[in-house]
Amino acid sequence: MRLVERDYTILRELERWRFALSRQIRLLCGFPSQRTCDRRLKLLIENGYIDRKHILYGVPSLYTTTHKGRQLIGISGKSDKIKVEQITHDIAVVDTVIYFHFDYGVKLDKIITEKELHKQDGFGTRKHQPDFVRIFDVGDTKHCIEVELTAKSKERMLKIMQDNFENYYIQFWVVPRSQSKIRTILEENANTYPNIEVIALETIADFVKKAGANNGE
Repeated sequence: MRLVERDYTILRELERWRFALSRQIRLLCGFPSQRTCDRRLKLLIENGYIDRKHILYGVPSLYTTTHKGRQLIGISGKSDKIKVEQITHDIAVVDTVIYFHFDYGVKLDKIITEKELHKQDGFGTRKHQPDFVRIFDVGDTKHCIEVELTAKSKERMLKIMQDNFENYYIQFWVVPRSQSKIRTILEENANTYPNIEVIALETIADFVKKAGANNGE
């Protein structure tokens, strides 16, 4: 198999987000069609660079890097363990990345993942980090993105909002319309933390679906 730059992009993005679905890889990595993407993924699997895992009933297969794939992009250590209870959330995070990539024009190399933020923290007490952060070319302006599918305690959410207010220019919260508790807490504190912007998860899901259709799916 002759590796091309897009193969390295696939490996890097799978490693950064821990896993992705084939439809997400297609959009993140610029494949012209799902068929073309799936053929390439099949080759990468056959040559030992990535793996395909079917873990949760009703959820498509998850693509991850193998030891050989991680070595190719200079990553050492064990692969990340996929937490079953986090799969739905992590899929929503990657969909949100696609939304910001296409709708806001955010380049992938201007996004820092939660995994990378924790790595920057080093060893010690693990603290909360956003699901991802958008950085800008000029100055130190940053936006953070929180994907919240289930309600945390009000005290926990207030602490996160305060930290994000102090550290980021805008804090985007992606929340399902059905999660009235989360939305109420955000709305009640909008005056205290005026950098909060709420995006409905359904808006992102619809956008990603249309992006797939518009790109030859």
